[in-house]
Amino acid sequence: MSYSEYFNETHSQVRDSVRKMVQEHILPHIDEWEEAGTFPRELYNEAGRTGFFGIGYPEALGGIAEGDVFMKIAATEELMRCGSGGLVASLGSLDIGLPPIVKWGSDELKERIVPSVLSGEKIAALAITEPNGGSDVANLKTRAVSDGDFYRVTGSKTFITSGIRADYYTVAVRTGGDGYGGISLLLMEKGMPGFTTGKPLKKHGWWASDTAELFFDDVKVPKSNLIGSENAGFFVIMTNFQMERLNLAVMANMTSQMALEEALRYAHERSAFGKPLAKMQVIRHKLADMATQVEASREFTYRVAARIQAGIPSVKEVSMAKNFATKVSDFTTHEAVQIFGGMGFMRETLVERLSRDNRILSIGGGTYEIMNEVIAKQLGL
Repeated sequence: MSYSEYFNETHSQVRDSVRKMVQEHILPHIDEWEEAGTFPRELYNEAGRTGFFGIGYPEALGGIAEGDVFMKIAATEELMRCGSGGLVASLGSLDIGLPPIVKWGSDELKERIVPSVLSGEKIAALAITEPNGGSDVANLKTRAVSDGDFYRVTGSKTFITSGIRADYYTVAVRTGGDGYGGISLLLMEKGMPGFTTGKPLKKHGWWASDTAELFFDDVKVPKSNLIGSENAGFFVIMTNFQMERLNLAVMANMTSQMALEEALRYAHERSAFGKPLAKMQVIRHKLADMATQVEASREFTYRVAARIQAGIPSVKEVSMAKNFATKVSDFTTHEAVQIFGGMGFMRETLVERLSRDNRILSIGGGTYEIMNEVIAKQLGL
């Protein structure tokens, strides 16, 4: 796998550091954690010690390499080598929960929240999706009513990554009227009276990910926990989606890459009808198609990442990259399981897990269909 001209020597050092963490602290246990549906909280401390969490955040708050999109990509690609999209998603929940605080939160919020999350001491999550809302963010129902120096929050959220174990939640609430103009973001904290979480949700894939429902029953939240301006939260949410969608494209590309590698290995090892699968034209052509699509998707994602790093508005392009990458990962994981045959259906093989974990990538962060709507609007349609 070539890392092209987008990565430098420092990025290689980051890869080495994350690779070592994966090999020493994750791979020996990942099958057990997948079956258990969770992993030890201590892994957050280890990721904090390696500096993984700090990538892309301001040094003043405990981060490193602020604005270096490719350092984050390098670290994420290596973390994906653990073979568990759920674990990667849970460790990565800070990257959707923290940016609104870093960009629009008060100095007090930044200094109190961000360093403890980047060190791995605390866990941050983002809470937007609601039981009856899905992609319809502009019509969310969770209500925050002004009460002196506080808001009183009532409502619920679902499908929240790190929902149970998080300490801090960036929560989308309705402080104004209907539609996108009435939405705000609040920092809510575990232990606030009236704030509870449901049991871990059982999912088709991402088994190791802590995913939960949140319930707010007249939760009293200080107005000092408001992130940005009141009723301006929708804009913050939309800008936050850009990096989330880029990261999902990276996860999809690595899912494709690992599926391809496993299929190539198996095609050389497995024989049928007196010869290796790799000598059969139908299998060789499957692998050639997989490799071509993986290469094209990865390079397109890198190109979009370069635009983002350069500060070029890329709403259309990042939506395209996410859709293209997830279409490719749909294809490659399907073909990898097909090449493995019956073994591809067994939980002891990596391609079985990749196939399951892949399914959420075209849904999370905005579905494939919503991405096409975004692209269409950007085309003036």
